[in-house]
Amino acid sequence: MENAKELLEKLNLSDECTTIEAKKGTAIHRSVLETVCAFANEPGLGGGNILLGVQREENLLFPSYIVCGVENPDKLQLDLSTQCADIFNQPVRPEIIVENIGGKNVINVFVPELQQSQKPVYFKSEGLPKGAFRRIGSSDQRCTDDDLFVFFNKEDSLDSTIIKDTSLDDVSEEAVQLYRNLRSKVNPYAEELQYDDIELLQSLGCIKKENATWYLTYAGLLVFGKRQSHRRLLPMVRVDYIRVPGNEWVENPEKRFTTIDMRGPLIELVSRAFNAIADDLPKGFLLPEGEIQADSIGLPSKVLREAIVNAFIHRTYRENQPIQIIRYGNRLEIKNPGFSLKPEDQLGEPGSRNRNPFIAAIFHETNLAETKGSGIRTMRSLMEKAELMPPTFESDHTNNQFTTRLLLHHFLNESDLKWLIQFNSFELTDTQKRALIFLREVGALDNATHRQLNGLDVLRASSDLRGLRDKDIVLQKGKGRSTYYIANPDLTLWAAGIDSAPVKSELSVDFTAPVEELSAPVEDLSAPVDQALVHQLPKELLNMVEALPVRVSDPTIMQEVILQLCAWKPLKSSEMVGILGRSEKYLLRNFISPLREEGKLEYTHPEMPNHPQQAYKTVKNYG
Repeated sequence: MENAKELLEKLNLSDECTTIEAKKGTAIHRSVLETVCAFANEPGLGGGNILLGVQREENLLFPSYIVCGVENPDKLQLDLSTQCADIFNQPVRPEIIVENIGGKNVINVFVPELQQSQKPVYFKSEGLPKGAFRRIGSSDQRCTDDDLFVFFNKEDSLDSTIIKDTSLDDVSEEAVQLYRNLRSKVNPYAEELQYDDIELLQSLGCIKKENATWYLTYAGLLVFGKRQSHRRLLPMVRVDYIRVPGNEWVENPEKRFTTIDMRGPLIELVSRAFNAIADDLPKGFLLPEGEIQADSIGLPSKVLREAIVNAFIHRTYRENQPIQIIRYGNRLEIKNPGFSLKPEDQLGEPGSRNRNPFIAAIFHETNLAETKGSGIRTMRSLMEKAELMPPTFESDHTNNQFTTRLLLHHFLNESDLKWLIQFNSFELTDTQKRALIFLREVGALDNATHRQLNGLDVLRASSDLRGLRDKDIVLQKGKGRSTYYIANPDLTLWAAGIDSAPVKSELSVDFTAPVEELSAPVEDLSAPVDQALVHQLPKELLNMVEALPVRVSDPTIMQEVILQLCAWKPLKSSEMVGILGRSEKYLLRNFISPLREEGKLEYTHPEMPNHPQQAYKTVKNYG
């Protein structure tokens, strides 16, 4: 177990930390127990440390964690150990040590990861999945149904579930024949090729009989269902191919991009999506499969196909959202509903966890997908051989989304090297140079992406990025898990290389706090008031804001004020902080996010929740 001083040093070395959490330690609040639950549950993490008596000081030149100390450490220890033994479905036994740093007491708590057979641990009063938490990045995330079968080490049952409003008439004969053709190329002697269509579909888990009636399962409808059946039963399960001019998302997308909507049996949709993208790439850019050489100048076809297939196999079909393939001038971004079931730092390692085992089996047997668990590793290898920048992957548990990003850019080509000469006086490392090229192309960079680009651990990646920040080459935005970096606009060296808005934002926060926190001490929830903003308010709104009590015990009062403010004009969460004088995390967690989920607030940029200019507006006639 590391001592508190070592943990504090690590906190200040890393802008985000998966295994260390800092708390003021005024009391054992719900947030402390959520972190205990998350550390005990997170697969492969090995547990984590909570430091009580430490807080982040934002008013320093470079914000860092400082020791504030705890009062009555004996009471805090007893309170924590008692609640850990009683509040969960099974006792959690953390190691608790009181240490002294600079004359102040801090409490160092190590929470071990539970054995697989003991997971998940959850709050008894809330049950599953709501009462269980996972450690995602540096935040504690409430579990979903998708998380549970990770803990129970079993496959999801959705794609094997029958859909009552289906029949054999919903099966596309063309799709079944395509399966036979593809399967025979892989193994012409495969036993299932001797079956008739009904026997074949049954062997693949695509149809089931109940009360003498055949029904399609989700796997059957998704892989072999007719287009009209998809439109009738799964209207949002489609692929949207979006072509965006330039290298960034635009303010008014309705007038700026073109979209191709594709739906139908997944076994056919792979080729349709692949061809739509391939035809849209610059002529001669995409090389035929099998002709990839170390000096290739194009995006390997196998990489593109694997990225599309991964989205089909690993997306969650519980969410009624399309897969989005966005074609920018310099990159492809494939966004599918459903966070990765494997931790981001294990992506590309052998082994696979599938939400949709029957769909995955069909794709593997027809050679449309790589052997289980090797798809991402293959993509990285082929991009390296083609001398392209490595693919990057972003798993967003909060928004339940996974993004694959393929840069159509040769890494460190002649023009890149000429551009980087400007930065010679900064004595940058090779990994920092990679970061600058990526930042120039995409507009923003975070710790996870930098690790993927260069194969670094968290501390080394943080050191790289902090070095760029300290040299004023980049600016740090957000905090904690939401930390990201953009080009410093005041540094003229960037002028010829970047003109992009960041793709991360301060919106990536933990929305899981309970309503009980509405009565938390004011000092934990307050934020400076922006008088300039307040003075812009109409008199009626100004009166409502000024009439707010210091401690809001009735949440409907604050909700109504927020709705009135956002009906006046769209406001960013940071602007609401300036008007209401409450912390951003408090407002997002307890009011803004719930109001949006209830359909009373909506995004001004609904197509991109993490848009850097994201704001909220009140839905008309929400009541």
